[in-house]
Amino acid sequence: MELDFVAGLLARIPADARLEVPPGDDAAVLRPPAERRSVVTVDMLMEGVDFVLGPECTPQMVGHKALAVNLSDLAAMGARPEAAVAAVALPRAHGDTIGRGLLDGILALALKHGITLAGGDTNAWDGPLVISITAIGSVAPGRAWRRDGARPGDLLVVSGACGGSLLGRHLAVVPRVREALAIASRFDVHAAIDVSDGLSLDLARMMRASGTAALLDLPAIPIHPDAVRMSEAAGDGARPLDRALSDGEDFELLLALPPDDARRLAAEAVAVIGTPFTVIGEVVAGEGLTARFADGSTAPLIPRGYEHAFDR
Repeated sequence: MELDFVAGLLARIPADARLEVPPGDDAAVLRPPAERRSVVTVDMLMEGVDFVLGPECTPQMVGHKALAVNLSDLAAMGARPEAAVAAVALPRAHGDTIGRGLLDGILALALKHGITLAGGDTNAWDGPLVISITAIGSVAPGRAWRRDGARPGDLLVVSGACGGSLLGRHLAVVPRVREALAIASRFDVHAAIDVSDGLSLDLARMMRASGTAALLDLPAIPIHPDAVRMSEAAGDGARPLDRALSDGEDFELLLALPPDDARRLAAEAVAVIGTPFTVIGEVVAGEGLTARFADGSTAPLIPRGYEHAFDR
């Protein structure tokens, strides 16, 4: 059964000139682009933690998300996507249907972003669905964005809007690949990270890596309408702003740029790139995060977001 299943999957993967040895051998052989560096990232999704299969979460959606979160990481490095490999642990029950649905979602997004599926591995077990994708991108030498380059005086800019992703956006992830490549060609980005675990938590990670602190203008935070709807429905006291700062799974780009570049990006983004970018604060000397309110007063801001918990 496995041989037939794998053969069916391989038959659906388009040929690509970047693969000197295509999927189906013990390993694929990738032709790296000339004069570029390889950027490699991996992400794993587990049923019951990252998604729950059902009418509102199909295998196609899971396949899409599994690749999309990796592409979001490549975008945060300013890298161009090139190839991906996928490993899945399929439930024995309905494993064939689930596996084919995963491939549907992966291939659709791969085609959209010009990425080749170079191969992978399939297993079956009595547990839930697990999928791990490794994505490979490329970037010009010395041009990869990093978390550790923010400097005092830089302005902080975020794409899109944040909060309330669990209303559906956490599955229909839109990786900001096109935006990142456009920005990399036009602006000087000092530091970057994608907002996967929460805006304030991921900002704190970028500041810690850079040895700097951040002053965050709370009235400037772009709040997604989903955050408003979740706050109204949940009744847990969390404000839309709280959700924008901590919900996570937004997969937006958070960048630190020189002031002139940051302001120009915010002014030109919709017209030039098609996605809004908002200045939400500035990088300062010191440690931690500080919130600045509409009246100009400030207070320490505790970063919050999603973190996997496990015992020692």
